[in-house]
Amino acid sequence: MTDAAALPGQPRGGVLTGPATARAVNVLAPNPSAMTLDGTNTWILSEPGSDLAVVVDPGPLDDGHLRHVVATAEQAGKRVALTLLTHGHPDHAEGAGRFAELTGTRVRALDPALRLGDEGLAAGDVITVGGLELKVVPTPGHTADSLSFHLPADQAVLTGDTILGRGTTVVAHPDGRLGDYLDSLRRLRSLSVDDGVHTVLPGHGPVLEDAQGVVEYYLAHRAKRLAQVETAVEDGYRTPTEVVAHVYADVDRSLWPAAELSVRAQLDYLEEHGLI
Repeated sequence: MTDAAALPGQPRGGVLTGPATARAVNVLAPNPSAMTLDGTNTWILSEPGSDLAVVVDPGPLDDGHLRHVVATAEQAGKRVALTLLTHGHPDHAEGAGRFAELTGTRVRALDPALRLGDEGLAAGDVITVGGLELKVVPTPGHTADSLSFHLPADQAVLTGDTILGRGTTVVAHPDGRLGDYLDSLRRLRSLSVDDGVHTVLPGHGPVLEDAQGVVEYYLAHRAKRLAQVETAVEDGYRTPTEVVAHVYADVDRSLWPAAELSVRAQLDYLEEHGLI
């Protein structure tokens, strides 16, 4: 068995559902798959002693899960006062409308199409609810509308799908762009180096205890894959499908369609920079 401390980001072992930090509780959605890992992490955030809570990523349109999130907050003496979205993929956002009905909350997101209410989210926004403070960090790349949320009091960041608790994420071409994604990783590295963030609360998978370590791993992984794709093209593999079969031969074939999205994003990046 591999020691978790030796893995990228030092993933925390144990049950995924439950308290993760002093202000964050995870309710795991029942939608496990090769893409969603154990399922979507729905985060309930609240300042200790406050009776108000914020929910990040209600998850899929699963009424049982959505009601369980509400019940978990209520059992802790909290009322959900606001819903936030890291991005619009259905496993994170499809249940937001129904969740808003159950809680009477607004839904704030970067994409206007996902919002319920007049307020959206933008870089530099500071959200305060019941004494809880969250800072909005733009992290496009996985998707154009991807955001992270910095929780300074816990030295933590909620990353959605930008950083996962296990494995690496997809740059979802054409909406996702590799150049944006690399910039987002560097922005998260700055949070870890300059702002003391050490805990990653991801959209899927376990909590990570070493934010800087996992960001460095992601940057190195992307650089390696990009070099492999560039070499594959030089060796005559021209189409995304051909490149995937060559470069991702060690990856489960069920993940090749997702890998092809990342390859398309990498090919675009290489073309934009005059490398192929």
